[in-house]
Parts: sequence; C-alpha cells; structure tokens
Amino acid sequence: MTTTALLRTADELHARARAGRRAVVMTMGALHEGHATLIRTAREIAGPDGEVVVTVFVNPLQFGAGEDLDRYPRTLDADLKLAEQSGADAVFAPGVDEVYPGGEPQVRVSAGPMGERLEGAARPGHFDGMLTVVAKLLHLTRPDIALYGQKDAQQLALIRRMVRDLNFGVEIVGVPTVREEDGLALSSRNRYLSTAERRTALALSRALFAGRDRHAAQEALRARAREVPATHARAEALSALGESRAAADTHAVAKASPGGPAAVRAAARLALDEAARLDPPLTLDYLALVDPSDFTDIEDGFTGEAVLAVAARVGTTRLIDNIPLTFGAAS
Repeated sequence: MTTTALLRTADELHARARAGRRAVVMTMGALHEGHATLIRTAREIAGPDGEVVVTVFVNPLQFGAGEDLDRYPRTLDADLKLAEQSGADAVFAPGVDEVYPGGEPQVRVSAGPMGERLEGAARPGHFDGMLTVVAKLLHLTRPDIALYGQKDAQQLALIRRMVRDLNFGVEIVGVPTVREEDGLALSSRNRYLSTAERRTALALSRALFAGRDRHAAQEALRARAREVPATHARAEALSALGESRAAADTHAVAKASPGGPAAVRAAARLALDEAARLDPPLTLDYLALVDPSDFTDIEDGFTGEAVLAVAARVGTTRLIDNIPLTFGAAS
C-alpha cells in the first residue's frame, strides 16, 4: 500500500520527483466512499508511474452568509487514512494563508451567467468562490488531470467551462455519483441528518429515479414508433401506446407529448410533492431538467445530453442530487 505524504505547502509538493502524470482530486475534507471512488479512479488513470494528489481545503470563499463554514466537518487524520487506503501518493492540506497569502483575493474568477442559475441563484457568489479556489489549486498543484464528482454537476460544468475558456492545460474528468444502498447520494452533509430526516431525504433520489424511468419509457416509445410503418397501423399503434402510458401516469402525460422533457419533470415532481407532506417535510429549492453546457432548461424536441437536478432542505440540511439523461439517443 502507498505511504501517503501529508504536505502543507506548494513548495513541498513541487519538490516531489515524479515521472508520470499527476492526477489531482480536490476536496474539502470529511472524505467518504464517494471521494475514495474519485481517488481510485485517479490512481487507475495516472497508472503506476503517475502521482495522485488529494487536496483538502475548506474554502471560505464558497460559503455565504449563514452557511455552515464553522461547522463544516474537519477530519484530517481520517481523511489521510482514507486517501492512503485508496491509493493517493500525497495529501495537500494547505492553510488559508498558503492559498490566500494576501488575504481574500481582490481578483477572482467570475462564473458568468451559468453561475447565476440553480445553485448560483440559491447561493449567490458561491460559484465565483469555487472557481477562484479551483483555479488557485490547479496552479498550486500543477496537475495533468483533475477529477471531480458528477454529483456536483453544475460545479463540474463550470470547471470544464473555465478550463476551456481560460486555456488551462489540464484534462477534466467527471466521475459518476456514488450512492448508498438506499439510493441517497454520498455527501459530507449526510451526517447532519437524523434518522427521520434521512427517510425524508430519500425523496431526492426517488424523484430522480422516477424521472429516469419516465424518460426510459418515453425513449422506448419513440423507438417503437419509428419501427412502425407510416400507415394507419402506425397511428393505431401510437394511440394504443399513448393510452397505456396515460394509464401509468395521467398527470405526467397531460403535461407533455411522448418523449417530452415536461413529462420527466412531472414524474420527478410527484415524488417531491409526496415528501413535502412527510414529517419532517422536504422543502424543495428547485427541480430542473437542463442542458449541461449552460444549465438552461431544455424544452420539447431537445436532443442530446441533459441533467435532471434537484436541491432541497430537510431540517437544517441542504442536499443536492442529479442524474444524467440522453434524449433522442436512438435518433
């Protein structure tokens, strides 16, 4: 097993000899199995001759007024152990003075219009702070590859955009969301949930899976429709399929034509509406079906990659989740 070095300064990191590629996994600590998956993936990509560096830094610029900076969990000893078990060569855990030696930076990265939507609307300034520290850490760690979880889909999209727009010489890799057995997406904030709150929180993944199932049924309907000749028989077949789908979910079909994004949203919304009546209730921030290139809502007729995203509060804990979908894949 790799003996993982704990480094506090960029000079220590730069002094390390390396032959292969450096892969970096950026975290705010409180590492869990989702982070372990990122580290193991980085190890596979970097290969035996490469180097895997895990950053642990709780970035104050990402926390708005009233958010949980002070109570955000800090578990460096446990983080170092998990990183070592997952194959990291080094943990870079700088202090605030190392990352922001002159105090809070006057020059920052702006997330632009995409950073003002969804999570950006709920947490003003959050993505500017996130991109600023990601830019700083990319410069401090000098990686060839940087890996991020798809659970933070808007964050991943913005990092990709920044790297492309500002010509960072680094490859960005997105790693699929890791879930617990009950479907809840792994998050450092899950530890804040009581038993009852956790039961309510499962509505996030239930809603996404309901939208995914609706989407799969619609795509199957589209495929079957294309297989039927353009005759009277085709019209009858489509009518029969439509009646079957309506019987399965009248509410969703009433709002969208077969294959439409509105039906996916409606199916997901039903699960969230049910959770709003639980004790404790789920309080929805947003449910959105968006184009991952700019996080604007997609409309009927859309084809290509999409993200079904949700954010909600249970008690005092705010949770986010999403799943990727592809519309018109068989076209």
